[in-house]
Amino acid sequence: MEPQPETPLAPCPMRLSVPTLVPGHESSPDSRSLHHRSAASMQPAGRPLAGPEEVVTVDNSSVFGRVMQIGSRETAFTYAISAAGVVNAVSRACREGELSSCGCSRAARPKDLPRDWLWGGCGDNLNYGYRFSKEFVDAREREKTYQKGTYDSARLLMNLHNNEAGRRTVSDLAHVSCKCHGVSGSCSLKTCWLQLADFRKVGDALKEKYDSAASMKLNARGKLVQVNNKFNTPTSYDLIYIDQSPDYCGRNESTGSLGTLGRLCNKTSEGMDGCQLMCCGRGYDQYKAQVVERCHCKFHWCCYVKCKRCTKTVDQFVCK
Repeated sequence: MEPQPETPLAPCPMRLSVPTLVPGHESSPDSRSLHHRSAASMQPAGRPLAGPEEVVTVDNSSVFGRVMQIGSRETAFTYAISAAGVVNAVSRACREGELSSCGCSRAARPKDLPRDWLWGGCGDNLNYGYRFSKEFVDAREREKTYQKGTYDSARLLMNLHNNEAGRRTVSDLAHVSCKCHGVSGSCSLKTCWLQLADFRKVGDALKEKYDSAASMKLNARGKLVQVNNKFNTPTSYDLIYIDQSPDYCGRNESTGSLGTLGRLCNKTSEGMDGCQLMCCGRGYDQYKAQVVERCHCKFHWCCYVKCKRCTKTVDQFVCK
């Protein structure tokens, strides 16, 4: 769903003191991206990834480490999901009345919505969140001036492109949500509104874009072009990078790689989170651990699910 043009943003009282916001565990890289060799290198040793309500910045070495100095696909993913996180946080803050400068969504009624369904409710203000992210997150890049054709100019173009890809992913996944009205839930009438997708879905989508990110280089005109022109030209929804990723298997202070020693892995997976790939062939140790999970969930009319919390003992596997 494409954001509609509006008047310039009004001053926003929301306290955002860093170039990029990733709000809470929902907006952190999704679970699949955390099960990647690079994840441990995007945080200082011994520090957990961003927790609820934590504000982080893509150029903050205390959070992401030196790996962000490289224009790799990991950097591309981080810029994209950070920009997406701002869209998500601001759009929902508008809906929840936390900001005086915006309110519920004013998105136009979808043309394919049945005529007898009401378009209203209080939807996520995607348009405001999108524009806020564009002005706020991109500001740091647009303040810079580099000579055309230099590496720094390539990084600037890369960062801006990936910021936009993150925002567009949030916009593309926004959908119409409806609530039924009527006696005993007969659903004789529906009220519908615009709603952002769960941020984990955004993370999943960006992880797929990370896997298919395009390698770019500067041409004689100072524009980014694909290294391999046999592939389709990346769109504004795709991620791009200009540097190859470092080897994340071993610790490397110069690149900021912390290695995969001590990382949790999945014994049964053949993917990147599997012990064979995650541990780079070094093997793994097995131990017992207690985890807390939601259990005995019951649906209550209408409309929520209530769960208990259960503790169970599981096998965990850690890279040697």
